[in-house]
Amino acid sequence: MRTGEVCALTWNDIDFEKGIINIERNVFSKVKDDKGRWYFGTPKTINGNRQVYMCETLINTLKNYKKRQDKLKKEYKRNYHYYHIEDVVDKYGNVKEQRIVETKRKRKSCVDANLIFTKKDGTYIGTDLIRYPFKVIHKELGICNCRFYDLRGSFATKSLRSGVEIKDVAAILGHSRIETTENYYISTSEEAKKEASDIFEKCVQSEIINDIINYKL
Repeated sequence: MRTGEVCALTWNDIDFEKGIINIERNVFSKVKDDKGRWYFGTPKTINGNRQVYMCETLINTLKNYKKRQDKLKKEYKRNYHYYHIEDVVDKYGNVKEQRIVETKRKRKSCVDANLIFTKKDGTYIGTDLIRYPFKVIHKELGICNCRFYDLRGSFATKSLRSGVEIKDVAAILGHSRIETTENYYISTSEEAKKEASDIFEKCVQSEIINDIINYKL
C-alpha cells in the first residue's frame, strides 16, 4: 500500500473474518488551520480502490495492535484524542473530499473515525507518523536510501521472483497497467541474475548435455 493509503486506514476497513483490507481512500495534508490539516481523498489511481488479502502474520499483528490501542484508550481516559469525519463540499454541494477533525468533546452527532495509526494518546498525525522510525533507519542504522514507499517495490520484486503472476501483483499494488509494475517496481541484483542463470541450467539439463560436459579425448 502507498503511505497515504496506509495512514488513511480505519478499523472499519479491516475485515478480520475474511482476512481483507478494503482500500478506499488516501490521506493528504493541506495548510493547517483551527481544525487541523489532514484530509481524506480518493486513492491515487483508478485502480486504487481495491481489496488486499492479509496473511496470518498481518492479521495477528493487527489484532494485537487493536488490543493495545483499546488498552491505551482506557489508560488515557479523557486525555485520549478522538476524531470524526466532516464532508467538504464545493459550491454545487458535491463532496470533493473529507476532513479529519478532532472531536473536542463527545457528541452524539459525531461518529468516531476509528483511525488505526495514531500516537499512543490517539493523536492523529497522518503520514508524519513514519518520520521517526525512518529517522532511526537513516541516522542510526545508516540506511540512507530507504523510504516507506520502497517497501512496495520490495513486495513486487519478491512476489514475482517467487512465482506470483505480474497481473496479480499489479492489481494488489493498484496499478491499472502491468507496465508500471514492470518498469518502476521491480529491481534486480547480481545475486538475482546469477540465480536466473542457475535456474536456466537446471531447465536444460539432459543426458546429451551431460555427455558433452564430461566428454574426454
